[in-house]
Amino acid sequence: MSLQRPDFSHESQLALTGASCIVGVDEAGRGPLAGPVTAAAVRLNPGDLPQGLQDSKRLSATAREALFAQIMARAEVGIGHASPAEIDAINILQATYLAMMRAIAALPRAPDRLLIDGNRLPRDLPCPAQAVVKGDGKVMSIAAASIIAKVTRDRIMADLDRRYPGYGWAGNAGYPTKRHINAIADLGVTPEHRRSFAPIRKILCPDLT
Repeated sequence: MSLQRPDFSHESQLALTGASCIVGVDEAGRGPLAGPVTAAAVRLNPGDLPQGLQDSKRLSATAREALFAQIMARAEVGIGHASPAEIDAINILQATYLAMMRAIAALPRAPDRLLIDGNRLPRDLPCPAQAVVKGDGKVMSIAAASIIAKVTRDRIMADLDRRYPGYGWAGNAGYPTKRHINAIADLGVTPEHRRSFAPIRKILCPDLT
């Protein structure tokens, strides 16, 4: 059975209603113990769609990098982040929404429709929006956003790996792998760690249950 790929049908349907700037939004990095959460907002050109778009999780790193370059060259893109300190201050869900709002605000022009991965929407969006569950596997604009967010965040974590060697962030992107957990125990907690996340909180406050 062939792998289902995202298509442009959601965007085409919205275009029939008069929308002209239809943007897909997705994020990367909700689960890691370190680093920012990163969101991307992408408006694809209907007449110049990148080939091979797919949910970023189903692509190899090499394929993601190649598609990242295609998308950046052909589409309108906004990128936003929320820092570990912001994640700790307002929680990961609200920080994800903050990153999404920043990505939308960073677009070269304001959207008139948004297609957002997930089952909930941020508040105070600038235009009508639709949540699409597993949208990165269904909607081309969201798939493109997932690739931009993932590659951007992976590059950030590779840079942070050079600043804080030993945690393996270039390979694990801050996720709680065995190497990462062991490194936290051996090397301690960095400013890039999310102190509100249970594994970090338990290290910093071992007496708290």
